[in-house]
Amino acid sequence: MFTVYTNQPYNSTLHLLKKCRNSRDLNQIHARILTSGLIKNSSLTSKIILNFASSSHQPLVEFSRYIFFSQQKTNCNPFLWNLIIKSFSHGVDPEQAILVFISMLSQGSVYPDTFSFSLVLKACSRLELIKEGLQIHCLILKGEFGSNVFLQNSLINLYLKCGCIEFARLMFDKMLKRDSVSWNLMIDGYVKNDMMENALEVFHRMPIEDQNLITWNSMISGYSKFEDGFEFAWGLFNKMPERDLVSWNSMINGCLKCGKLGIAGDLFNLMPERDSISWASMLDGYAKFGDIDKARNLFDQIPDSRRDTVTWNAMIDGYIHNGCSKEALELFHEMWKGSSLVPDQATLAMALSAIAELGYISEGASIHDYIERKGLDLNGKLGVAVIDMYSKCGSINNAMWVFEKLERKNVDHWNSMINGLAIHGLGDLAFDLLMEMERVSIKPDDITFIGVLNACAHSGMVKEGLICFELMRRVYGLSPKLQHYGCIVDLLGRAGFLKCARNFIEEMPIEPNDVIWRTLLSSCMKHENFGMGIEVADNLIDLDSRKPSSYVLLSNIYAGSGMWDDVNRVRMMMKDRNIRKVPGCSWIELDGNVHEFVIGDTSHPEFREIYSVLDKLCPFNS
Repeated sequence: MFTVYTNQPYNSTLHLLKKCRNSRDLNQIHARILTSGLIKNSSLTSKIILNFASSSHQPLVEFSRYIFFSQQKTNCNPFLWNLIIKSFSHGVDPEQAILVFISMLSQGSVYPDTFSFSLVLKACSRLELIKEGLQIHCLILKGEFGSNVFLQNSLINLYLKCGCIEFARLMFDKMLKRDSVSWNLMIDGYVKNDMMENALEVFHRMPIEDQNLITWNSMISGYSKFEDGFEFAWGLFNKMPERDLVSWNSMINGCLKCGKLGIAGDLFNLMPERDSISWASMLDGYAKFGDIDKARNLFDQIPDSRRDTVTWNAMIDGYIHNGCSKEALELFHEMWKGSSLVPDQATLAMALSAIAELGYISEGASIHDYIERKGLDLNGKLGVAVIDMYSKCGSINNAMWVFEKLERKNVDHWNSMINGLAIHGLGDLAFDLLMEMERVSIKPDDITFIGVLNACAHSGMVKEGLICFELMRRVYGLSPKLQHYGCIVDLLGRAGFLKCARNFIEEMPIEPNDVIWRTLLSSCMKHENFGMGIEVADNLIDLDSRKPSSYVLLSNIYAGSGMWDDVNRVRMMMKDRNIRKVPGCSWIELDGNVHEFVIGDTSHPEFREIYSVLDKLCPFNS
């Protein structure tokens, strides 16, 4: 708490304001300013705005705004207006910057300058408001600021952010004078839109004296994304007059995207210095190439100064990508409890993903409780992860509770909930959610329809499933993908319409893969149509001879028909081709501990007692 004396000069007031860190301190000083009459001192109020409109402490920023707006009608200083506009355009509420700019125009006694226009264009760029941006462009031309390079660059940036690359190029071509920012903006715009020929054309026209690290890095990142552009990017990298961390990281990232893991590793070893992005890129590269052990070895080599949330997330994600959910969760706990780092939303979402795969619902509930206590936002990907975790861990009611509680739901939340209902065979509710999406104007995407079609298939809702397939094509204009065709095959097959499913496959406009044929084969097994099943299985083995499930299904079909010689023939075929069936796995969570079992398992410390109980329950197995 501060002691404020009425006879203090306003310099002391400013000094006290600088020490404020919360609303209570500010309210005390504000009250004294009002009662002492210092609020009428224009010199003091101007200095408050000048000193605190750009403060890193939000209460001070809000106080400076309050002071400004209380004297708005008499304030004719464009510099103060610009400070307030900037506090919004560069802050969390850029829309307010536009409203303050409109008030500035309405004032009549103060006219925006170059800086004012650049700030409001910044706000429009962040919000991607092309209509408002065009209106401001007209004001700039009317105010005879049209030839200002700084504003022209701001307009190019606006048009690029709004996806109007032709407008940006038109603006660029009309410029009488350009600086390095102009050239780099245009090159970067083309690179981000994968228009590399246009980017190269601008690059070749760019004066050498204007080319800088930003220029070279932009070109390298653009070309290195494509396999046929990698050699060109490599040539640019070697020609660079100087390199920075971005140059090295861009080239390494390009190598990894083009499958050149060895070259990426060589570059990584040659780097004069590395940041967390360098380490994370290599971790991600090794993980995506399936070498998770090498990724972990590299992770263990990261210096403590570089081991930040980005690198931990890369390693955790690598484990999940390689099906090592248990290791991912262990690493998450090591980060959370064994380091000074606080997991961010991406970390928590990945941990929830691992928990969903493992079925560790008690751990998932603990993380959800942590999220609630910290007041973290569930309206984004984190909310999707929580819904998905509860659904996959068998608690569909909790998933529904989280979903209903969300204030703002995007299509990903709806998809997660629909997929959860599909897992639990609640086709009616999944179909109702699709209808609800239409009511609240959320446009479904292809993932939505995969979820609804799966739900219909698991619930025997053939009519509703076929309606969804037609809605997808005719109403929402979405082209069905292989997964959607697979869902229809599953829908028809589960319901026993095997001939319809077979005809549907044969009439598909795209080539069916092994998953679609295996789906039909499973339906043949279920409905004991062994004739069609044998034919499908033979075709499936010809299509992909390395998948053990195809052989197992064919063997089961022969066994179901009593064709034991053929059963032995299939098993010998598997043996000759060195194909082994991956054993199934079951697990149960008891008192917070998860116990995992496979067939014939003797690894559990109490396996003898477990088998003894099983023998009593199922004496025919003895």
